[in-house]
Amino acid sequence: MRAATVVEAPDEIHNNRRRSVPDFLQSVNLKYVKLGYHYLMSHLFTLLLIPLIALSVIVATHMSPDEIHQIWLQLQYVNLVTVIGGLALVVFVSTVYIISRPRAIFLVDYACYRAPPHLKASFQRFMKHSRLTGDFDESSLEFQRKILERSGIGEETYVPEAMQYLPPRPSMANAREEAEQVMFGALDALFRNTLIKAKDIGVLVVNCSLFNPTPSLSAMIVNKYKLRGNIKSFNLGGMGCSAGVIAIDLARDMLQVHRSSYAVVVSTENITQNWYFGNNKSMLIPNCLFRVGGAAVLLSNKPSDRRRSKYKLVHVVRTHCGSDDKAFRCVYQEQDEVGKVGVSLSKDLMAIAGGALKSNITTMGPLVLPISEQLLFFATLLARKFFNAKIKPYIPDFKLAFDHFCIHAGGRAVIDELEKNLDLSPLHVEASRMTLHRYGNTSSSSIWYELAYIEAKGRMKRRNRVWQIAFGSGFKCNSAVWEALCHVNPSPKGPWEDCIDRYPVKIVT
Repeated sequence: MRAATVVEAPDEIHNNRRRSVPDFLQSVNLKYVKLGYHYLMSHLFTLLLIPLIALSVIVATHMSPDEIHQIWLQLQYVNLVTVIGGLALVVFVSTVYIISRPRAIFLVDYACYRAPPHLKASFQRFMKHSRLTGDFDESSLEFQRKILERSGIGEETYVPEAMQYLPPRPSMANAREEAEQVMFGALDALFRNTLIKAKDIGVLVVNCSLFNPTPSLSAMIVNKYKLRGNIKSFNLGGMGCSAGVIAIDLARDMLQVHRSSYAVVVSTENITQNWYFGNNKSMLIPNCLFRVGGAAVLLSNKPSDRRRSKYKLVHVVRTHCGSDDKAFRCVYQEQDEVGKVGVSLSKDLMAIAGGALKSNITTMGPLVLPISEQLLFFATLLARKFFNAKIKPYIPDFKLAFDHFCIHAGGRAVIDELEKNLDLSPLHVEASRMTLHRYGNTSSSSIWYELAYIEAKGRMKRRNRVWQIAFGSGFKCNSAVWEALCHVNPSPKGPWEDCIDRYPVKIVT
């Protein structure tokens, strides 16, 4: 795991080297048959119009000049009242539509926090420090070592300042200090890159699951940047790693109400007071995966901001499985048998996440998939219901709807599961794997590090669509869909600026 060599992501030819030639040719043929079917269904309406246009041309060419003149005279004497009434109806309907339609929400820019180098935690340093604390027995230390080696994270992730001491110092003051460093660091970069003024921000949404002091984190930001007194501020707590999408959804709703305004969303997590110092193995996993990180996002509903914005928000789909007891308890903060607090992860976590994803994409599919995929899915559904329940359900090809995927970097197993279930290529999950390797699980902000990776690689082109998928306690699966408004370049001082040339790396397991 520790050895990381620079290699490019394998392409389709490399993936098929082990196949026989006939199998490979058959897969290629099926690929192009499906592609042809997709284009046929996508342009079906246009193709049906061609015969109608051709028929109209033929009829018009066979009409005499007198017949054409007669039709023109009839059109001239149409009742004037009917014309005026029709125009009035068109104006009325158009006005109602323009007033009632949702406002477009633009992502002007965003910034991800990068901690200072002295906070890096290599595997050797992590294990040495864990041993010297004296809180873990040999079995727990060996368990943590195995998790580190199999998790997909690298040697350069960051642990907060309070965890660098011996013994560690998980105090309220140090937790506040971590929160300030992350949030203010991301916001300073955002304000510097966008030149936005504090008095122009009308909405502030902050999400942090495990650290909720009084005054709140949102109040800390208002105080630091002297935001205006009538700002609509919100602080979301206890909502897990998918809370970043929830915060975007809340900000979008607020921008539908308040005209000509900016919204800032800050997504982070706090580790200082939430490190587990016990020997319950289900609670030790977060110690090995969660690392320091955060992101600040600037949204606008001003049409004038379209030109300078990076993305337009297209859809937000939220799925909550909390009514099911297993789903509710699969990520659960509690005390262990000796009273030490930690977050336990259930062995059913991946199965529950898969069910939540299925529910989420069932809602997402009709919004984003081309008609060709929707027809195939519907036909398979009918066949399973009325003919043979054993028919394998059709999994829609979401690669036809999205150009890029930002899967929450919760761990290698999460990324593997979505890569398999959605039939994605290694290139599609590269941003998620490399974010996990470089920054670890930064909770709700991980999807923004992934988007920054795609931009740093120069892959985000105009009209490209990107799907952000995140999972969180409760249990929730939330999605956001963005459309690029231009060829997006990385923002100055981005999280990948000093290391993008070294990525992707091959993860040795």
